[in-house]
Parts: sequence; structure tokens; C-alpha cells
Amino acid sequence: MLSRCYSAAICGLDGSLVEVEVNTGQGLPQVVIVGLPDKAVTESRDRVKTALENSGFRHVRTRTTINLAPADTRKEGPVYDLPMALGILSATEQAVMPRLSDFLIVGELALNGSIRASRGVLSIAMLAREQGKKGVVVPLENAPEAAMIQGLEVYGVSNLRECADFLSEKHQLAPVKRDVENLFTQYARYDVDFADVKGQTHAKRSLEVAVAGGHNLLLIGPPGSGKSMLSKRMPTICPPLTLEESLETTRIHSVAGALHATHSIVAARPFRSPHHTLSDVALSGGTTDLRPGEVSLAHHGVLFLDELPEFKRSALEALRQPLEDGSVNVSRATGSVNFPCRFMLVAAMNPCPCGFYGDPRRECRCSPSQIQKYRAKISGPLLDRIDLHVEVPAVQYADMTSQEAAEPSFKIRQRVIQAREVQYQRFKKRGRINAHMSSKGLKAHCALDPECQAFLKSAMGEMHFSARAYDRILKVARTIADLDGKSRIEANHLGEALQYRSLDRNLWT
Repeated sequence: MLSRCYSAAICGLDGSLVEVEVNTGQGLPQVVIVGLPDKAVTESRDRVKTALENSGFRHVRTRTTINLAPADTRKEGPVYDLPMALGILSATEQAVMPRLSDFLIVGELALNGSIRASRGVLSIAMLAREQGKKGVVVPLENAPEAAMIQGLEVYGVSNLRECADFLSEKHQLAPVKRDVENLFTQYARYDVDFADVKGQTHAKRSLEVAVAGGHNLLLIGPPGSGKSMLSKRMPTICPPLTLEESLETTRIHSVAGALHATHSIVAARPFRSPHHTLSDVALSGGTTDLRPGEVSLAHHGVLFLDELPEFKRSALEALRQPLEDGSVNVSRATGSVNFPCRFMLVAAMNPCPCGFYGDPRRECRCSPSQIQKYRAKISGPLLDRIDLHVEVPAVQYADMTSQEAAEPSFKIRQRVIQAREVQYQRFKKRGRINAHMSSKGLKAHCALDPECQAFLKSAMGEMHFSARAYDRILKVARTIADLDGKSRIEANHLGEALQYRSLDRNLWT
């Protein structure tokens, strides 16, 4: 007898419909799985057989063919265990399930019949809504995640017997529902605050400018100056995520298997801080199963690279396309996918290998050649894509012991939000900010008067800026003007923007 149910495959961030056909007929008792399965799918035969028997069902004793259609799409992972088992039950008439074709069904079976969590469930729920399905049947742990998609019935099941009884209408399950607004309030909180940071007024100002315009930032200073501490607090001054941005970010984390075990949604802006030993594939994405990398996990958030010169050169160069395009194209033998990665890059480095070049209190032990070699690990094209190069000096004792309260994050965030609103109005689109301004936008929104042109021309001649650095300076100056509430860029805005190009000013050579 032939039965049919529906599941889904994940390709990149998108789900694609998979039809699971099970046919039992005459022949030697064996199970054959066709439809371009990988090793994990092929091994489902043994998992499904044992799970059926341990759940009180009998396994088929005739030839059983399981087809995963379309046959030209590669099927990966153990998520087809549950639909295969249900298909066998239907084909052998052990269970009559009139609602079987109403849902998309995913889940990995344990040998005792329980159902383990799967990744990519949010994308599968989106696919179910697009395909006009009534709902999804997913592992119980993944049900809150799938319930973030409105207009869809979401049922979480803990074992094979419970799922079969539900689809046979022998057992009733309540659909899982989530209050999105309440989740945002609950999870959109940060454990850190700029009020914790003593001193570093100039560095705090640079971070405010960077966030207001979405600019990339490089912090340069000796060990213990607070570079990491400042960077970890950047998400606290970013505008809150919108629901659309939150779902897009959650989708990436779900596909990567990085979604927090107790959170069904990413409500706070991501902060990713990978170790400097990571590979270029781990950074940009595209493992054999085409999962997103760190740049995509930082989508709509902050990617922090501490000790920037210690990263592999190939990994750093892999950042160039994501920084420019806001997306990364990954091509492997198993396929080609595109991952979004619109993030703020925040990097930190020491001024020299020992870390104390220019520090009045500690003597630097590095030779000029060592300093030059250390800095040369970061290529010019990558530096050009970083808008602000900011020096972070060692914290003074008076600042550390000061009882004066530092400005909290929510006050800085208010100024950032006001500047962002100006940019949304300027570009007539929410989400468009100064850092993403095109060449056409530069001409329209960053026009300079003769005095500013003369000032910038002199600076360009003395500091030997590249054409890309020139564009960055104009964009940063535009952001500073927005924070200042000015409609035009003034000389003081350009002057401050030029201060944020420390490496271009050759201070350490």
C-alpha cells in the first residue's frame, strides 16, 4: 500500500518541500530509501525500525520503498525519521491518519521512540505557511520556535506514539502559541551597560558615532585599556530590533543550530566574538552542510574580532565581500547558497606586539621592524573598509576611582535613535543608514561648501587617503552632523571624522 506525507529540507536559510512516499509490497523484507539521501538519512532505516518496535508497533516484513521527492534535491540529516515512521504506519494500516497530509512533519527519532530537537524549524514553519499547510508537527523542544510564525497551527510532540495518536485523532494536542510582544520585553535585555565604563570619553564618543551610522570600527590600545569592555556594550546603544529583523536573525541562528535552548527568538542584537584561531570557512560560512558562519550569525548585530592581527590572513580577506555587500555567497560541491550578513564590524588590536608602544608608563620592547610587520598583517583594502580607527589609551587612576556616575546606555541610545530616524527619513526607507550610502547618495547628501572642500583637500594631501577612505570620511562626517542635528556637513564635523582615521595619520611609523 502507498502512503504520502510531507517534510522539508533546508538549503541555506530557505526550506524546500519534500514529499515522503512509502510503498509496501511483495519482495524480500528490506527497506530501500531513494531520493538522493546522505549517510544520515540512509541510517534512518535502523533508527525507524527500532523506534517503531519500542513504541508498540510492528516493523514491515515486506519490501518497503521510501522515496524522498524531488529526487534531484539532496536530503541531509535525521529530520526525516518521524515522517518516514508515520508513512510506514499509514502504509501498513497500523494507524489511520486522515490529517497526515495537512502538516509538514520533521523530527529525529531516538531508539526508544522519543523525538529529538532539530535545527531550521523556523524556516520550515515559514515554508508551511507559504505552501498553504494547516500547520507543522515538530519536536516538543522546537514548538515555541515554530510558533513565532503567525497564522499557523504548531504542535509539539515528544514521542512517536503520541504523534501517531494525534494524527489518528485518538489524542488531542493543544496548538502552541507565543506572545511575541511579551517575548521581546522578556529577552531584549542586556547584562552590561556603558555606565560600567570609567573614563574613555573619546572612545565612548567614537562608539556612539559608529552605531549611529552603522560604521565599522577599529579600537587600538594597550592591554587593559578597555577595548573589549567597550565593544561588548555596543549592542546596548543600538536601536531595538524590529520584528522583521528579529525573525530574520532567529532564522539564521536556527539553521546554524545556535539558537538559545530556552529562547525561541533572538530579541536582542547579536554580539559574536569568535576566537582568532577560527578558519575562513567558520567565519564566512559554508561547511559541507552549508551552514551560516560567524558573519551571518552577527546579522543585525556586532561582530567583534579581538586581537585582529592574530587572525589568519585568509579569514580576514574573506571579510571584504560581506562588508561591502551585506551578504556572502558560498559555493561548495554540495550546492551554492547566499547568506545575509549585514553587521557592524568592531575590531581591537594592540599598537605593537608587546602592546605598549606609545604608553608613557610602560616601555615598549618592540623594534620598528617588528611593529611594521605586526601592522602589516592587516591589509590596506580591509583597513579601508573600516570607517573609524580609534585610539584607546590606558585608563587613568583618577578615572578608575572616580565616584562620578558615567552616562548609561539608554541615554546614548536615545541620541542614536534620533540620528537613525534622520537617516530613515533621508533615504525614505527604514533600515537604510549612512554606512550603506551609495556613491549617488554621497553626492546628494554629503555635498561640501567651499570652505569644507578646501579643508578636506588639504587633509587628503597630507595624509594620503585612498578614494575609499575619502568616502568613509564623508559618511562619518554625515553621521556626526546627524547627531549634531545639522542638515549640512560643517568643518568641525569633518575635523572629528578625520580624528577617527588614526592608522591613516601614520602615528606609529
